[in-house]
Amino acid sequence: MAQKFSIDDLTDPQLSPEQRAYIASVEANPPVLTEDAILSAARDATGLSDFGPDDFRERLKILLDEWNGDTRAYALKRAFLLNYGIRYASNRLLIHDLLTRHPEIHDEPIERPIMVVGMPRSGTTHLLNLLGADSRLRSTPLWQTYAPVPNPKEPVGPDGVDPRYARVAASWEVQLASNPLSAAMHAMEPDHFHEDVELMGPNFAGYNFEWLARAPKFRDYYLSTDQTPHYEYMKTVLKIFQWQDVQAGGTRKRFVTKCPQHLEQLPVLKKVFPDATVAITYRDPVEVIQSAITMIAYGERMSYPTIDTQGLLAYWTDRVEKLLRACVRDRPIWPEEQSVDVPFDTFMKDDMAVVREVRRKAGLPETDQANRDVAAYIESHPRGKYGQLVYNLERDFGVSPDELRKRFDFYYEAYPFLRRPAK
Repeated sequence: MAQKFSIDDLTDPQLSPEQRAYIASVEANPPVLTEDAILSAARDATGLSDFGPDDFRERLKILLDEWNGDTRAYALKRAFLLNYGIRYASNRLLIHDLLTRHPEIHDEPIERPIMVVGMPRSGTTHLLNLLGADSRLRSTPLWQTYAPVPNPKEPVGPDGVDPRYARVAASWEVQLASNPLSAAMHAMEPDHFHEDVELMGPNFAGYNFEWLARAPKFRDYYLSTDQTPHYEYMKTVLKIFQWQDVQAGGTRKRFVTKCPQHLEQLPVLKKVFPDATVAITYRDPVEVIQSAITMIAYGERMSYPTIDTQGLLAYWTDRVEKLLRACVRDRPIWPEEQSVDVPFDTFMKDDMAVVREVRRKAGLPETDQANRDVAAYIESHPRGKYGQLVYNLERDFGVSPDELRKRFDFYYEAYPFLRRPAK
């Protein structure tokens, strides 16, 4: 039985003296969020200077305008965003340099990937983990998505540990120390299978930036522009991973990835990955929203003096609705022979049945070894390993689940197999 947690101070965080002191120390020397600060730091970090095509600067400018316009944020939040910007810019330099030196990477075939698609908090991570445990497939671990190309200025140490891995491990320890319930909501260890949208970060594209900070201007820009170039960029990074595997003496394997953003980009996904198999998860949108905004609110306790719960509710209710309306509109573009529908309740009752169905659609034979791989993962990652969070939407966000659910009648009507929670 998983230990249950309730965040009683979600809307009025009670910080420790150490947390307040840390906030104050950064406030005393606030970071500067400018294009030059980010790009100069990336050049210094890598020793490189060629960022490739300059179109990314337009997207970076939109982000910087929004980040600098958030006057409520502590300097610590701005430092967090600055570090993200530097990491993405550094990765862009390293990726472009590698592709310039090894143009043959573009010829790597990404064949028949398996892609998990669905709302955040709808079982996508669990399904990806079960599929990714199969040693015949190639997943994208967090430490590698955060830094796809090694930095020659960061050689492997005497302990043999990749500095990229060590950096993510250290960051996760800091995260747990400052926000100990993070693991119960969304564990982010170095080996965690991460979302493929992270690979668009060096192109300063993708809806992942909305999770870093509410960014309505960037959201509107993203929704109004063709995302095909950014999906092609993501695919190129997958080619880099595959090329690296071969260079290290490994073999080419089919990728298994996941991302909620694909839910509103199904036509683009089909265009860029025409031979993919997609597994689309479905869940009550209210359960998704309350989980997502609770996680974000908890994560913001050291970013703002007060938590804007109504702002979070409004933004992410609208965002989930946009995802779902796009899914209802575009779902038919993926034919039956290339797709699997995964209702959340069905998945929770028999997750291995879903895994087998995805394998069947993907033309991946059942093997004893594959099932042993998955069984080993399940044994080492029991449900509720880090505890289970108890949500209270009405107390924390001032809206009843039934009232909020009315907004998503269209979704239940489109997918009758989805169970609507009883009032």
